[in-house]
Amino acid sequence: MGGYIMQLQNFSVNDGEGIRTVIFMAGCPLSCAWCSNPEGQTQNNPLVHWVETEEVVKKIHSQAIFYRFSGGGVTFSGGEATSQPQFLKELTDIFYDDGYNLAIETCGVFNFDLLEPTLKKMNLIFMDLKHIDPEKHKLFTGIDNSLILENIIKTSKLGVEMVVRVPVIIGVNGDDHTIKSIFEFLKENAPNVKIELLPYHKFGEEKYIELEMELPDKNFEIPDAQQMKHWREMAMGEGLQIVSYL
Repeated sequence: MGGYIMQLQNFSVNDGEGIRTVIFMAGCPLSCAWCSNPEGQTQNNPLVHWVETEEVVKKIHSQAIFYRFSGGGVTFSGGEATSQPQFLKELTDIFYDDGYNLAIETCGVFNFDLLEPTLKKMNLIFMDLKHIDPEKHKLFTGIDNSLILENIIKTSKLGVEMVVRVPVIIGVNGDDHTIKSIFEFLKENAPNVKIELLPYHKFGEEKYIELEMELPDKNFEIPDAQQMKHWREMAMGEGLQIVSYL
């Protein structure tokens, strides 16, 4: 077995507990207008390559000492890790048996019944919620959010620690009405999840140039510190728990 990846990033500290290796797996069902890893949207570009499972396992094992002394482990990311369910399952099963702490970052577009056994082996699940309005979600990402909302509800009941990540973008969802609607949905349907609000950034723009892709909309703006503080306080006012892995 094997699969398509962009890279393995060692010594990561923003994608779960402790020191981690992030496996960036290629392929994604979304085409977000602000994507910071546009090379991960497909499996057919110069920044993506095929790897054998054994090669990935060997590289992860070489980092084991850092995981054990820091409480870290492996995080599956992308692209979208669930877009390669068999590759994800094989790696998860191996690293679970090795006793590694496991996390996954997902956009939420996946077959829950197929992925449930894999998700249950995670120590932490990050799932994005980019917009609560289905039409606006489709406008900015290419598909509506119905499956994402369904999977947030189902995944929140697995008994695995879960963080819903909201990328906050002025011009997309960075307004009180939209943010409050997201909080209300989570409070009603997944009250046990934690929330991480992530301010928009433009770190991936050089990748668009390298891949000869159109740059994200110039009207997308980064929320300032005061706006982010306001929305975090709004969440806490709703009785929701805010976390940060930045």
